[in-house]
Amino acid sequence: MLLKSEFLFDRAQKFIPGGVNSPARAFKSVGGVPVFFKSAKGSLITDEDGNVYIDYVGSWGPMILGHAYPAVIKAVQDASFNSTSFGAPTEIEIDMAELVQKMVPNVDRVRMVNSGTEACMSAIRVARGYTGRDKIIKFEGNYHGHADSFLIRAGSGALTLGKPSSPGVTKGTAKDTLNADYNDLESVEKLLKKNKDKVAAIIVEPVAGNMGCIPPEPGFLEGLRKLCDEHQAVLIFDEVMTGFRLARGGAQERYDVWADLVTFGKIIGGGLPVGAFGGKKEIMDVISPVGPVYQAGTLSGNPLAMSAGFAQLSTLEKHLELYVELEEKTDYLEKGLREVLGEKGVPFQINRVGSMISVFFTKEKVSGFKTASKTDQEFFKQFFHEMLKRGIYLPPSPFESWFLATSLTYNMLDKTIHAVKESLDVIK
Repeated sequence: MLLKSEFLFDRAQKFIPGGVNSPARAFKSVGGVPVFFKSAKGSLITDEDGNVYIDYVGSWGPMILGHAYPAVIKAVQDASFNSTSFGAPTEIEIDMAELVQKMVPNVDRVRMVNSGTEACMSAIRVARGYTGRDKIIKFEGNYHGHADSFLIRAGSGALTLGKPSSPGVTKGTAKDTLNADYNDLESVEKLLKKNKDKVAAIIVEPVAGNMGCIPPEPGFLEGLRKLCDEHQAVLIFDEVMTGFRLARGGAQERYDVWADLVTFGKIIGGGLPVGAFGGKKEIMDVISPVGPVYQAGTLSGNPLAMSAGFAQLSTLEKHLELYVELEEKTDYLEKGLREVLGEKGVPFQINRVGSMISVFFTKEKVSGFKTASKTDQEFFKQFFHEMLKRGIYLPPSPFESWFLATSLTYNMLDKTIHAVKESLDVIK
């Protein structure tokens, strides 16, 4: 029963567009009324009606240690007594930048911002300023925030000039955004040759998370690195999701492929609004006040956000065994899901990298946007709501990764696997 959530959603729609402040929360992909939450601890999250769920959203990734992690909460509380913002330099910003550089060794300099969108938008501007070129290459199905340059898709084919996929994005912006197919180096190479000496950067999610979890095929990231070197383009890894989650040094460390610029978000803020971008000194030094590329933010390096992020990253840095624990728990969940789904005869594919995992209801291997789109969305809607009834909160979209936290217990994982079995019995 979601009586209070229904009341709150009705009320919210009178004041907020669609009743939500981010579209995925509106449950458009799954139908029904979005759940309004009031509290969470560890991997248990409680809604306004008092229902308790095992959480696989984790605020879309930041809660790698679980909700209300004591060290993070204490850091925010302690910082708040000194003021919520100064709009001036603080020591905690230096501590944070130094820790990021320690954990991600190819980041010589890092600039703090307020969101993943802002980080990716700024990284693109820096790449353009550094190279003196205008065009960028992105991949269909990769999401880098809602800046104009990223809300473009390929249209009828990956090699055509982009057309805006959102009203409000100008044709002028669209023509500078080229779309390639994820996990398809040939499509990238064709774009680079067709736009010789015009491409400033290639931006990619090293592990896609916004069309479901889709790992890079062997050689894909290495190939992008080689192509950028050959064409003197900046390689940007969008690690807003994967940064500090897949390994201490993120996807770069996991795959041993190192980008020129990298963007962060989610985990780096410990649940508060934070983003960051960093990379090689010679590239980052084009940013004002050192260089001519302007980027600024009133709340960038906010002391509350920096304190929360520093507490979380410090915990991960000091306890690298947490990554092993996350890997083992996600592997346990994957095996349980495969066993149950296989027994029920449901067409499915499971993609997993570290503590990111997705279930696609399709027979075909999912390696990019086109294959991800073939998942049975109607089946997922039913599956989502049956799992919700059984106290399992999954991302309310068939095209989002699940995120696991260290606070998940094996008992919770067993309950989740059992809920899958019960849900499939009802659906079939």
